[in-house]
Amino acid sequence: MVYYAFKVLISALLIVAITELSKRNSGLAALLASLPLTSLLAFIWLHVEGTAASEIATLSTQIFWLVLPSLLLFVLLPLLIKQGWGFGLSLAVSAAVTAGGYLAMRPLLARFGVML
Repeated sequence: MVYYAFKVLISALLIVAITELSKRNSGLAALLASLPLTSLLAFIWLHVEGTAASEIATLSTQIFWLVLPSLLLFVLLPLLIKQGWGFGLSLAVSAAVTAGGYLAMRPLLARFGVML
């Protein structure tokens, strides 16, 4: 139980650090947020827990392909906000379009032999 609490604490601290840093230096916060910290932490936790390196490599490959539709959020959100849409609506629409991108990506990847 202590191990899981440690994992949650480390993960939460990274999120808090990014949000606090963004109040002082949005560029540096963006750099930190753009790093694949969630993936890095997952890889580390899996390795520590004894997961085979080949399984971690498979996860890494799958993450790569799923990063592509996630980019829709980062393109669409600022565009909608700049068009005068409210933050909540912009975020909801961006998230919905991103979810649609994920749904569209799955059969495309399966067609090319990338299984998720």
